[in-house]
Amino acid sequence: MANDAALPAIAPPWRFGLARSPWLLAGLASLALLAFWSATGTTPQAVALLWKWLPALLRGLWVNIEISVLAVALGTIVGLVVGALLLSPAALVRRIARLYVQAFRNVPLLVLIYFTTYVFPFEVQLWQWRFPFPDWLKVVLGLALPTSANVAEIFRGAIQSIPSAQWEAAQSLAFRRRQVLRLIVLPQCLRRMLPPWMNLYASITMSTSLASLVGVHDVVDMAQIASNTVVRTDFTILVYFTLLALFFAYCYPIARATRALERRHERH
Repeated sequence: MANDAALPAIAPPWRFGLARSPWLLAGLASLALLAFWSATGTTPQAVALLWKWLPALLRGLWVNIEISVLAVALGTIVGLVVGALLLSPAALVRRIARLYVQAFRNVPLLVLIYFTTYVFPFEVQLWQWRFPFPDWLKVVLGLALPTSANVAEIFRGAIQSIPSAQWEAAQSLAFRRRQVLRLIVLPQCLRRMLPPWMNLYASITMSTSLASLVGVHDVVDMAQIASNTVVRTDFTILVYFTLLALFFAYCYPIARATRALERRHERH
């Protein structure tokens, strides 16, 4: 007969902290409330209208996500190049790179978005062909400029945070400079850059809400269209509360993951 004491104990759900999560409890309560309204036929009019507009809001949010991903990807590529130039042995190159970083780190995002919107043309002509230059692409460029400046600073700080003793020890073992950079320095820099880079991405994602000011049909623009179409105060409040919830649901896990990475790096 098997000994019950030898069986592995099954941990209760609250041991994992999941059942105590306020966000999970709030989600379950919301689902229960929606099920009650649906079963009893007492769904408020504003909620029913929001349900009809929700697909359009989600399509608008997808536009914001696309803009943020493209802006951060472009800004990261340019930022790594500018960050390398910040460490150049040539003083003139360092000064030009420093001027670029300072210029685009100290300008409001809205000003940059207006700048790229009105500086770049609405279409580009190459020989006999004309290509449209959409507003969303101008917003991507407007957000990529400060992103590149911040990534350059993150990259420079990560490189300079590596103790010089590691360079000297690797060179004493006959490693070449490129080998030291590729095998020793860059892997450590990547770990140190990841948390601030994720914070930067979350910040740029929230800044994409400015895109509606230059005519991009993002989630904020869709919310304005929905509010102007329905013309109900309770619906307008509910729509913008939904916008808050959508941005929070997308950015909060990034912030939690960033904090988890920082705690992990502190231990190692």
